Amino acid sequence: MSIQKLNKIVCYTILILLSILCLFSFYLLIVNSTRVHSQIQKGFSFLLGGNFKANLNNVLNNKDLPVIKGIINSLIVSAATAALATYFSVLTAFSIHTYDFKYKKLAFTFIMMIMMIPPQVYALGFVRWMGKLNLMDSLIPLFLPSVASPIVFYFMLSYMQSNLPKAVVEAARMDGASEFRTFNQIVIPIMKPAIAVQAIFTFVSAWNNYFIPSLIIRSAENKTLPILVAQLRSADYLKFDMGQVYMLVFLAIIPIIIIYIILSKYIVRGVAVGSVKE
Repeated sequence: MSIQKLNKIVCYTILILLSILCLFSFYLLIVNSTRVHSQIQKGFSFLLGGNFKANLNNVLNNKDLPVIKGIINSLIVSAATAALATYFSVLTAFSIHTYDFKYKKLAFTFIMMIMMIPPQVYALGFVRWMGKLNLMDSLIPLFLPSVASPIVFYFMLSYMQSNLPKAVVEAARMDGASEFRTFNQIVIPIMKPAIAVQAIFTFVSAWNNYFIPSLIIRSAENKTLPILVAQLRSADYLKFDMGQVYMLVFLAIIPIIIIYIILSKYIVRGVAVGSVKE
């Protein structure tokens, strides 16, 4: 057996094992969403249970758990977060990439410094600020801060430096296009793969975010899915039902899978090109 063939077998073996590890958690989730609480307590089973419909009805008809409203709230927050983060990050990257101004390097360094600050550091001050603005128990504080997303900005700037020649912008200006028309009709189409990739990552991050919503949201009608999952898991032992927990998590991942399927063709291209510079 040649060395090349042996290397190919090793590579395929590792990839298959990694794929199995990645898919096993989804299979575990699907199996447990079809089983009752007592069956789940006994341990893992490779066979599907027969209580998928019962668990689904229990979750959807739980009076303390507004699942449909939670899905709508999570969709609003995640979609708005993805839209704001990608659009304004491209806009900021466009200004840094295209224009020459006095404090350009200082502005770039400041944005990079913000990227190093974890949300836990400014969470208390953010909550107090939202209280003063009367935005507590509102969805607005969950997506509005995404206007400033340093990580998304850095990815957009890297992609732009590789794929947006300044000559294209200059040509648009010579043809009489305004700056915003140049940005919206020329820059945005060129940036579509990068926007799609970051839209997916931002959407998933906002969809799974529990920390900030748990500090802001109070009423049941404004709760997002991660809060509802935590609420269901913290129920007392008389009401605790692992079947409902797994079913709720199963329902929570469906929109993410749909988003991945719709935008999957952009993922590899966008990540590969955006991760390098000329």
